[in-house]
Amino acid sequence: MNMKKVFQKPACLKNVPFRFCPGCGHSIIHRLIAECVDSMGICEKVIGIAPVGCAVFAYDYFNFDILEAAHGRPPAAATGLKRALPDRIIFSYQGDGDLAAIGTGEIVHAANRGENISVFFVNNATYGMTGGQMAPTTLCNQKTTTTPKGRKKDSDGYPLHVSELLATIEGTSFIARTAVDSYKNVIDTRKAIKKSFRYQIEGKGFSLVEILSPCPVDWKLSPRDALIWIREKMIPEYPLGTYKDI
Repeated sequence: MNMKKVFQKPACLKNVPFRFCPGCGHSIIHRLIAECVDSMGICEKVIGIAPVGCAVFAYDYFNFDILEAAHGRPPAAATGLKRALPDRIIFSYQGDGDLAAIGTGEIVHAANRGENISVFFVNNATYGMTGGQMAPTTLCNQKTTTTPKGRKKDSDGYPLHVSELLATIEGTSFIARTAVDSYKNVIDTRKAIKKSFRYQIEGKGFSLVEILSPCPVDWKLSPRDALIWIREKMIPEYPLGTYKDI
């Protein structure tokens, strides 16, 4: 009996198991990036940049070049690579502690310069690798290891809305926020990633896809409950959608 193959591992993902925590969204997002690269036939041209944090493991999983950068500095590294190798497809893969804290200045000025790069921003509202501390994107009243009674706006400030901020900058071409909490949103995330790559190929300038992603271990939730928490807590604070599209 002949059976039609309808599902297979993307060619540009290495044949190794992911080492992320159970229920982590990074593995899903890695696969979506790989699927887009495969479908667009750009594996030989892609270079990814990963910083400190859970994103650092990207070099273990992709069958294309990955450059490691210092914490918060992937936009600077991406700028240099793209200007030196303009025919390559350059993307940075960053978490919220990296992009929205130590790397805030880097991402804002790369966007303001209109650098022709793609940025995939994984927002799980916590410092995942270093112990679950409060991040710039941590929600008000959310408990972390450094806010055991919950984040308080009077002392800790408000959650930082990166997509809304970058959408106001003239140098940006495409800014969207998606999530990986459901099948529909996973498909929407893949479409946004592919569009970001396509805009770079067309020379339209800076693009960023913010992806709301679960961190069950630091949230102290089961993988299932972490997805529910995204829907009930994160999405109301960080509405999904396209914030800019030229």
